[in-house]
Amino acid sequence: MRKKSTLLILVFLVISNFAKAQNWGGGIDDENFNWGFSFQYISSEYKILKKVDWRKPYFDTELGANVTDSLSAVSSPTSVGFGIGFIVNTRLTNNLDVRFTPTLVFNDRLVNYYYVEPGIYNPGNPLIQKKLQATMIDLPLGLKVKSDRMMNFRAYMLGGLKYSMDLASGKKNNDASSAPIDKLIKNSKNFLSYEAGLGFDIYFEWFKMSPEVKMSYSFKDILKHDNTPYANPIDKAKLRHFTFSLFFE
Repeated sequence: MRKKSTLLILVFLVISNFAKAQNWGGGIDDENFNWGFSFQYISSEYKILKKVDWRKPYFDTELGANVTDSLSAVSSPTSVGFGIGFIVNTRLTNNLDVRFTPTLVFNDRLVNYYYVEPGIYNPGNPLIQKKLQATMIDLPLGLKVKSDRMMNFRAYMLGGLKYSMDLASGKKNNDASSAPIDKLIKNSKNFLSYEAGLGFDIYFEWFKMSPEVKMSYSFKDILKHDNTPYANPIDKAKLRHFTFSLFFE
């Protein structure tokens, strides 16, 4: 009991000292240019718009028969990934920065196809789930609008654009010799998104840490519309990302 009480007192003293004393933060507010690194947790999904005749079975002209049954639903469950990157920050004013945060992202994307009846190629299971494994380079450029510093805290909002490029889309999506039921769902190699978020700058003695949440949404449809059982029912598929980041500068 005495050890627990001593530990609680020490934690209280550290928190009190952190709240009352303004930390230097490595002098980051005195610099017009600074850099750092980031770790990201990512959750993604597609916003799917279906065609008018999306329920139609897929007819294979070579076999002269339907490969699938009629669809009952098409949806995109959320899937998680992670990213590591850098941050390059330029201060324009005391309350406005320009940020460039190149990031390497590893994230799967999922689409579920529910059929009225299981097909001959998926007996006993009316669900076929297609997975797209993506290794992306994200290149976000945005404006960071900051509040005035309050002791060791500062809140901010941000918004901007993000250019994304898949590093290995050709290798992972080579299905030319596959049967129709085994075809892959494919995305554009490059696309542009808009994004917005909120965060806090927390100052320590030698560095600044910034937890941040951000949403991004692709401007256009990123699905490749080849003739497959999985691309045909979809009119448009836009990508949505939710990102939680920790920046260290």
